[in-house]
Amino acid sequence: MNRNGVPSAKGLERLIEALRVLPGVGPRSAQRMAYQLLQHDRAGADQLAQALQEALATVRRCAQCNNFTEEEVCSLCSSPRRDASLLCVVETPADLAMVEQTLSYSGMYFVLMGRLSPLDGVGPRDIGLDRLQARASDGNVREVILATNFTNEGEATAHYIAEMLRVRGIKVSRIARGVPLGGELEYVDAGTISQALLERREI
Repeated sequence: MNRNGVPSAKGLERLIEALRVLPGVGPRSAQRMAYQLLQHDRAGADQLAQALQEALATVRRCAQCNNFTEEEVCSLCSSPRRDASLLCVVETPADLAMVEQTLSYSGMYFVLMGRLSPLDGVGPRDIGLDRLQARASDGNVREVILATNFTNEGEATAHYIAEMLRVRGIKVSRIARGVPLGGELEYVDAGTISQALLERREI
């Protein structure tokens, strides 16, 4: 038996430890998942393993917006129908997807893949603010819309970006507080996000 009470089997132990990298998955949840895959759904486990390997081999960051894609430049950034003068800054790909679901925004994006969090050692370089600055200063962008979450870290990130861009003469706005304080875009309904975009304010 190992320390989790699982009969010793190195392959099983490695699988349980690997599943624990997922957010919100503790030892017991990882153990249940591992047993489910091995006992009841080996075909699903094989499909999952192959999909992970393929994604790791093919998925990269878009050269312009930093979102996940399999191309050098993603389909959103290469679309002639998008408004290149608007740049919406979000924390995660999930946040981008939520904004897209509102059908009320047709500009471009920049995905930070995180937010400033000094206590966790996450600084400006870790979330690509140098790339964001270059993108916002390319001569096409006339307004940067900050759609980071209304958490303490999200607000601090928005403030930092606003100061960084404002000294370069770039117009910066913030989505309205229709999104609840402490809320994360991924879990907010599309109608609320749409209204927050429409009622954004310059900062």
